[in-house]
Amino acid sequence: MEHSLFVLVDMLGTFAFAVSGAVAAEQRRLDLFGTLAIAYVTACGGGIIRDVCLGALPPAGMADGRYIACAALAAAVAIWARAAIDHLRHPVVFFDSLGLGFFAVVGAHKALLLYQNIEVAIVLGAVTAVGGGTLRDVLVNRIPVILQKEIYAVAALAGASTQVIGQRMGWSLAVTPWFASSVCFVIRFLALRYAWSLPVVKKKNTT
Repeated sequence: MEHSLFVLVDMLGTFAFAVSGAVAAEQRRLDLFGTLAIAYVTACGGGIIRDVCLGALPPAGMADGRYIACAALAAAVAIWARAAIDHLRHPVVFFDSLGLGFFAVVGAHKALLLYQNIEVAIVLGAVTAVGGGTLRDVLVNRIPVILQKEIYAVAALAGASTQVIGQRMGWSLAVTPWFASSVCFVIRFLALRYAWSLPVVKKKNTT
């Protein structure tokens, strides 16, 4: 039950991030191969970085065909439903925000299972969540969201922390992943809705 639940959450995150990657690639007018490649990197890049850090080799995103299939399906859906997706105000941001919470939860859970270290689990949960989106933005020549003023990595850290706290406190695993991913999504959504951002370091006036 536990394994199946986290596989489901992981696949949902993979699908959401792959859609965001495919839409970003289409906006840059990449060809079919480029669109599929960006979708896959966006969907699996963060998880691959996490697995390399954990020593879980080969990374699941490369060794498990379900990730490739899910990313390809998501890219196909994004291409087929482009007209409907374009009705969203910011489709890349929407699907990116949706996948962010799912990956923060899965990354934190896997790291905690392998190392039983809270700090490692929270950090790698966040890395799983933001890694793919960062690679996507670099490849399509956009300023990575994580480097902008938006609340992004903080939302991922909040989701990962909620998952780790829940597991440590013995919360029901049937509820914790959904609650933790919702915490991440809500923080990200509210930050975008109300233009929340972290303070900017200002240069001191020396005159």
